[in-house]
Amino acid sequence: MTNRNMHTSPKGIDLITHFEGFSATPYLCPADVPTIGFGSTVYPNGEFVSMEDAPVNKNEARGMLLHHMNLEVEHYIKSSVMCDLRQHEFDALASFIYNVGGGNFMSSTMLDKLNSWDKKGASQEFPRWRMAGGEISKGLVRRRKSERHLFLTGELKFFD
Repeated sequence: MTNRNMHTSPKGIDLITHFEGFSATPYLCPADVPTIGFGSTVYPNGEFVSMEDAPVNKNEARGMLLHHMNLEVEHYIKSSVMCDLRQHEFDALASFIYNVGGGNFMSSTMLDKLNSWDKKGASQEFPRWRMAGGEISKGLVRRRKSERHLFLTGELKFFD
C-alpha cells in the first residue's frame, strides 16, 4: 500500500494552519482544552499545554504541528486506510484527523467507505463533521468544504 510512504505535503499543512490559525499564547479551544500555536495541545516532549505556558513563535508552533502530524495524525491514515490514496486525498484526511482526532476518524463512516474503496462516498462524509459545542460551526462548515474540495480535486481553496 502506497499510503505507508506518504507524508502531509505543504498543501496539507497550509490547509491546517489556515483553519487552525496561530496563537503565540495558550488559549482554551471550544472543547475547553489548553491549546497553543497552530492548534497544538501537546508539546513534542509529551507534556500537555497549560494556560500558564510561555508564548511560542511561529517556527516553534510549526515544529510542534509537524511533530504531531508525523507522530500521530499520519499514523492513523497509514495504519487504517486500506485503499490507495493520492497525495491530495492524504492531505485532506490529515487536516480532518488533526481537527476531529484519530479516535473519531477510526470509528467513522468515512473510514468505512474508504476501506470499501468508495472514495466518492467517503468525500460526502466531510460535511457531516460540522458541530462544535452542540451547534453548527460556520468555521467547521468552511473547513470541511475546503477539505472535501482538496480531497476531490487536488486544489487548495478556502471558502467564505
